[in-house]
Amino acid sequence: MARAQRGPNQDLQRLLEASKTSRTWLAQQVNHLGRRQGLTLRYTYTSVTNWADYGMVPRHPIPSLIAVALSERLSRPVTVTEIGMVSLPAASTDMGLSFSRDPVDAVRVACTFWSAVNRRQLLGQTFAIAAFTTPVTRWLVTPAAAATARRDGARVGRADLDELWQAADDARAWDSKYGGGNWKASAITDCLQRRAAPLLHGSYSDDIGGELFAVTAELSRMAAWSAVDVGHHDVAQRHFIQALALARAGGNVELGGYVLATMALQTLLRGYAAEAVDMAQGAYERAQGTAAPRVLAFTRLIEARAHGRAGDARAAARAVAQCEQLLDRAEEHPDGEPAWISYMTHARMSADTTEVFRDLHRPAEALAWNDRAATMSADAFTRSVGMRFAIVGSAHLQAGRLDEGLDMGHRAVDILSRVQSTRALDYVRDYTAALRRWKAEIPVQDLLHRTRTELAIAG
Repeated sequence: MARAQRGPNQDLQRLLEASKTSRTWLAQQVNHLGRRQGLTLRYTYTSVTNWADYGMVPRHPIPSLIAVALSERLSRPVTVTEIGMVSLPAASTDMGLSFSRDPVDAVRVACTFWSAVNRRQLLGQTFAIAAFTTPVTRWLVTPAAAATARRDGARVGRADLDELWQAADDARAWDSKYGGGNWKASAITDCLQRRAAPLLHGSYSDDIGGELFAVTAELSRMAAWSAVDVGHHDVAQRHFIQALALARAGGNVELGGYVLATMALQTLLRGYAAEAVDMAQGAYERAQGTAAPRVLAFTRLIEARAHGRAGDARAAARAVAQCEQLLDRAEEHPDGEPAWISYMTHARMSADTTEVFRDLHRPAEALAWNDRAATMSADAFTRSVGMRFAIVGSAHLQAGRLDEGLDMGHRAVDILSRVQSTRALDYVRDYTAALRRWKAEIPVQDLLHRTRTELAIAG
């Protein structure tokens, strides 16, 4: 429900006039921003009139979405205060952003966050690259804390760890097959709160404790990635920070490097390619000599993707070559590879490298790498395969091959219609944007109709 202020909102009226923004456009843009965060909104011209002329304040997080929309229009930051709307009570703005040096405090911070985290409470916050500065710096300085046994509480045993590892395996499988918006995604946070948190306050040896911290860190990383996939980057950032802190508290440099590389991928997806390069390189350098080759290959792959987005073809090709060499080494010496990185194969590298060269506008190389990725299972890696079809379709369009591009587009829709992933839909939007030069063609209109009706993509 909206709550009323007294009289017109003159601040909002002035910004609408200064930005030459129509009330219909603002309503549509707020609806669009809401969809990217998993909200179904139906604001209209009348809604904006209620806000501007009658001082009504919509429910959280709508004021923040209005501020974002006007920020884009004015090409400068606009705050909720500036639009004359007082934020409704929400979760603490710094909840989950603390990265403690002390393992005991790291447990406290993580458990407090898990007990209170609610995606809708935090949707008014935004991804802030600066929030990663302290966690990344502290991890790079000291990636492993001293081992910490605990002697109070119920005893933690192998069966407890096996249960958590199985939960992490299930989460990865469901996420890959059905997307981060599937109904089981919330089970990860429930597992952290109801199972992992009590165990972290239990009794365990250094060895059991180290593994307990590791599996809890992986569950938190999965919660983060699930949030990234549905566009909840604010919540994801907090889960990532806690995952990195727990990996450090457990003395697991290998897992910490993996978490940091995944944080770099989120950073890249938010448009910070240069920072993503730094984070991926930092993960590699700090984990080198400790992490398995397959884990190090993942860090190089994320680095390559960031170079691709930044338009640095030479650096991207170098990182891809290093990734391939590390995977070759992993195939030659498979012993000691953690199970959670088993998906990082040559086929996965090839799929991501297809995107690298698509981003570099080198379609011939992108399509060559796609041929090597064809062995990925659409049943197990549904979202990845669907996104790759959209990427390959874009590469065909870059090369001027409309028929091949449309074929890939239809295949992407076929697969992604059964996946709940905002991130995947963003790839389809990029693909449909590349179709604009052919928008008068009937086959193109047919495909765009499918994206509207089956994927709810406007355009």
